[in-house]
Amino acid sequence: MNGNVAVIGAGTMGHGIAQVAAMAGHHVTLTDAVTGAAAQGMERIRANLDGAVARSRITAGQRDETLARIRTVSSTAEAAGAAEFVIEAVPEDAGLKAAVFAELDALAPADAVLASNTSSLSITALQEATARPGRVIGLHFFNPVHINALVEIVRGRSTDERVVERCLDFVKGLGKDPIVVNDSPGFATSRLGVLLGLEAIRMVEQGVASADDIDKAMVLGYRHPMGPLRLTDLVGLDVRLAIAKYLHEKLDSDAFRPPRLLEEMVARGRLGRKTGSGFYDWTGDG
Repeated sequence: MNGNVAVIGAGTMGHGIAQVAAMAGHHVTLTDAVTGAAAQGMERIRANLDGAVARSRITAGQRDETLARIRTVSSTAEAAGAAEFVIEAVPEDAGLKAAVFAELDALAPADAVLASNTSSLSITALQEATARPGRVIGLHFFNPVHINALVEIVRGRSTDERVVERCLDFVKGLGKDPIVVNDSPGFATSRLGVLLGLEAIRMVEQGVASADDIDKAMVLGYRHPMGPLRLTDLVGLDVRLAIAKYLHEKLDSDAFRPPRLLEEMVARGRLGRKTGSGFYDWTGDG
């Protein structure tokens, strides 16, 4: 059943979530607090769809219909006011996300699902920012959203099971494949994925092998679609560092202690694809 979806945040994840929701037939409102970011998100959506048309994945008509279902607005109030699903995709900052959820609590319809795309932060803590904790849940999409099939549904301590079921139906309706996990630092995917990525960074730091050869080992030897260091570049080294610090603190495990090399690269502004360099050179196509 198609409905109204609001996406709060039009960056790397937000624009992709808006795209897949619109492709599934939902009417989407997209907003971002940063001036011009929603328009940039729309440009990226159009580029993704143009690429799909060029590869004969969709027709030009399907592209146009998808774009027609998305509108950008300038405020959270306008985006969330009539939404059945509100998906927050702002930067990975606990205080910022809590503030967004407190705002959504006052603005979204009483029966709306309030979902966070966080990859590691506590859903239970976000529930505490609202007066309707049972309707707050995690919907952790994966980058690039329009290609990656996985969505991690995260059940907070107070999440209503009917909301979990509603999200399962919603995610499957997007053509995605969901898993359900209970709220825990890093959930299932980030906890495992970050651990692998951090160890790969330590191996580069210790001179065990080159970044390319470490990645090749995981792609060819373990059938990963992408090596952990290339993935770190795509996610952003600053994002990986922030998650590692959070997991190190919350899990009290040295396995998540950020490697010195990661901290040095972030300090130098080598954040991966978005800055043109990380473990790989992205000034071309990476």
